[in-house]
Amino acid sequence: MRITPQHAPLRNLRVPMLSNLCFRAVLLMTVVAILDVSLSLPAAAASLCVNPANPACYTTIGAAVAAATPGDTINVAHGTYKEQVTLSNSISLVGENRNNTTIDATGLVNGIYINGTASAPNAGVTDVTVTGFTIENAQTEGILVANASNVTISNNDVTNNDLSLIAAVPSCTENYDFETNESFDCGEGIHLTGVDHSIVSGNISENNAGGILLSDDTGATHDNLITGNVAKNNPYDCGITLASHPPATITNVTSGVSLGVFHNTITGNQSSGNGLAVFGAGAGVGLFAGGPGNQTYGNVVINNILTGNGLPGVAMHNHASAPGGPAVNLNDNVIVGNQIGGNHADTQDAATPGSTGINLYSVVPVTGTVISQNAVLQEKIAIAVNIPAPVELHLNNLLAHGIGVDNLGTGAVNATENWWGCSGGPTAPGCSSAGGSVIFTPWLTKPAP
Repeated sequence: MRITPQHAPLRNLRVPMLSNLCFRAVLLMTVVAILDVSLSLPAAAASLCVNPANPACYTTIGAAVAAATPGDTINVAHGTYKEQVTLSNSISLVGENRNNTTIDATGLVNGIYINGTASAPNAGVTDVTVTGFTIENAQTEGILVANASNVTISNNDVTNNDLSLIAAVPSCTENYDFETNESFDCGEGIHLTGVDHSIVSGNISENNAGGILLSDDTGATHDNLITGNVAKNNPYDCGITLASHPPATITNVTSGVSLGVFHNTITGNQSSGNGLAVFGAGAGVGLFAGGPGNQTYGNVVINNILTGNGLPGVAMHNHASAPGGPAVNLNDNVIVGNQIGGNHADTQDAATPGSTGINLYSVVPVTGTVISQNAVLQEKIAIAVNIPAPVELHLNNLLAHGIGVDNLGTGAVNATENWWGCSGGPTAPGCSSAGGSVIFTPWLTKPAP
């Protein structure tokens, strides 16, 4: 290279100039490096469509799911799709409108199955969304989510599922073998097992065996939000159930201790007309740790409307504990700010002597329960307690047609600072009364805000 005056600064360079061959080698290495970086980046998410009337789209949802890769969105046009949809990748499944986009699972096990059970008891599928469908006529659950995390189930109508239920027995002929305690209801309309950090919102679950179920058959179910749903007219079980079950074989848990249903929030839902097919079939919201080792704890039931159900508006049960065996955990559940009325009595060993708003029953001590700021009306008993441990309940509006608080057990019940329906408290005419051993002084002289 000839150095001209305008190139004079180059005289001071000590780095030798590259030959053409060296330059080409450097350029090639740079291109390879760029390609290597680009190939390591995730592919952009795609949007797929399902529409039998559009040649550019898939004709079935299952075909679109098979072609999709993680992160893709599948948009489903209105119509009726007679299939079971199984999702095992991070996919968003979006129906055009739940009023006109239907998955008809007649003769099939589920309508939608989000399946992460290959990695049980841990979450095996994440970041799945299902929205905008009617899901109907499945033999068991309309929507089953097993071993998953960060799932959103929203704005669906889940109706007329659990068709394999033989109500007279009761038993379910199509149950998955990993569901350890669902033979009597086929898993209900929407079922989460082994699911965490997920949202079920804005759905209608009606005319199934039960409405929405959270259980721990295949893994712990925790830190989920169940909000703004309507669970109605599900005849054989609760509107919303949180139930701890024995661990399934696939979990490899042999200790007998259940994996737990905990730290879930049930808020802003309406649960009505459930559990009416047979006497005492289901509550508005049920929290159950039925036997040794079962764990349903630290859940929050807040600001729900719970009316006209076949058991109490809120039923909390433990029925057995083996001496020296694994402990039951029904502790630290919070029942706050709910509107409850027109429900039925509890039954069997948890029986209450009349229609009941909230019933806490356990054969072992239960601690940390919070029952506060609930409005209970049109019940013979607003709140019933039957446990061998102290319980406190405050700032409730007890507008029962009879007993405001009924202590049916051996533990002390502190029911101070409640409104009993009139300023004179539970000993005054026209007020709700106290049954059993209940501390009620001082009481509120006007309704709790």
